[in-house]
Amino acid sequence: MPSPLPVLPYRKPTKGRDYWVFDDVLPDPDIVRKRVLDRDDWVKGYPYTSESWPGLRTMPGLEPDELAVVERLVRRATGAKELWVQRAPGGGTLNHNCVQVVGEGESEPRPHTDSRSLCRYAAVLYLNPTVPKGCGTAFYRQSLPGGRLGGNVVQAPHANLVEALGTRFVAPDAFEEDVRVPHRYNRLLVYHANLVHSATGYHGTSLEEKRMTAVFFWMA
Repeated sequence: MPSPLPVLPYRKPTKGRDYWVFDDVLPDPDIVRKRVLDRDDWVKGYPYTSESWPGLRTMPGLEPDELAVVERLVRRATGAKELWVQRAPGGGTLNHNCVQVVGEGESEPRPHTDSRSLCRYAAVLYLNPTVPKGCGTAFYRQSLPGGRLGGNVVQAPHANLVEALGTRFVAPDAFEEDVRVPHRYNRLLVYHANLVHSATGYHGTSLEEKRMTAVFFWMA
């Protein structure tokens, strides 16, 4: 019988403290969307390759003036005086300002946290006006044996959820949804990156139909 997983601390995701939602963020999201759809430099994940991450990716997503709009909102919400993209000792970074396109059947909710050593805040910008609101983002907490509920926060000394739990492989029912933020075109969701979270669903079969988001990771 496998050993029980460690129980994480719990902090109820609270709007205005742990996450922030901004609507109608970009002045003209249609221009951004068209520019991205016209690109031909997509990097392929699952099911096109053996990569574990799903769908298609391309970088950078936003132009500097567009990114500045997003970062002003993040600084205002979080109180951070400065935001920057942290580099790992080997020179790598998270896929900051990256557009991800994932369709129906290409993935499922995968509760995770982002690396504490590389970011304090993360954000997702929804870039498809036709995707259902059920394809947003949710925060999750542990679902423990006997119907008990566990936590949702990764703290020091651990950098991410895999380190905190001591394994990459957990049962499909190891987490349950706690707080959901619906998908809405041109909506920006900002959150503490050490909260367990995931996309709640995917949509579409063509590039134009699929769930399209830009994701961001900042240290502060």
